[in-house]
Amino acid sequence: MTCEQDAKTLELPWPFTGREDELELIRGSLTAGRPGIVVTGPAGRGKTRLMTEAVRGSDCARITGTPETRSLPFAAFAHLLPESVTLHRAVQLLSGVRLLLVDDAHLLDDSSAALVHQLAVHGRTRLVVVVADGHPVPGAVSRLWTGELLPRLALEPLPREETAQLLALGAGGPLEPLTVNRLYALCQGDLRLLRDLFGAVREGGLLTRATDSDEWTWRGPVPVTATVRERTAQVLAHTGPEERESLERLAFAEPLAAPLDDFDLDLLERLETEALIRVDDQGAVRLAHPLHGPA
Repeated sequence: MTCEQDAKTLELPWPFTGREDELELIRGSLTAGRPGIVVTGPAGRGKTRLMTEAVRGSDCARITGTPETRSLPFAAFAHLLPESVTLHRAVQLLSGVRLLLVDDAHLLDDSSAALVHQLAVHGRTRLVVVVADGHPVPGAVSRLWTGELLPRLALEPLPREETAQLLALGAGGPLEPLTVNRLYALCQGDLRLLRDLFGAVREGGLLTRATDSDEWTWRGPVPVTATVRERTAQVLAHTGPEERESLERLAFAEPLAAPLDDFDLDLLERLETEALIRVDDQGAVRLAHPLHGPA
């Protein structure tokens, strides 16, 4: 059973938690004589928050790529450059910038991407570049690491222990292990989704304190928040009536073990190709993502 609920976002961001090794690596890449670093990972992994923490207290210029301005030359640098400028002149004008944070670099317009690449080539500006996986990346940006101009850090999910610490800060006390495991499995490293889902659980009164301890527990349905729908809509929108019927059966009864006599094998192959289901070595079928069932 699930319930429809719009999550109320928390008023303040959660305190930065964990990532000590990554912080040390990034800060080390920004010391004198180092060129900077590129951090990649899926959306919601915490890349921007990590980079912001790493450059905190530094004299840092910042640009951000946006999908709406990808056709406008040097749009990301509009606040740092005059209205009309050549690439050569832009490099000259930014030669005094010692540290530049480039967020959502996969969304940069071609001119801005070329400028970031040239700044890396000239080497006078240390660059902290954030790129989301799963999106087309301008060639000038991808060559930052493929051309070995900058080292690349592929950001792993926040470990379960550090996720538990983060949730405890959001709840004002520790969560029992089963609740932590449930949230951790549902969000699969997406901290933006974790915050949204946990906020909905808390604001919906689904979080209760155990009678025999000070730990918070969650035993209710998964709130289908706006963010949950956003994360699942693109995948589930591709299904037809037969596909949806099979997905609904899995949502209520996964895993379905072999033999799968009641299923159309061609249909299962299509669902697996579309990354909607996965089949393990024993032939058991599960939904590819734990959020697909509630959605």
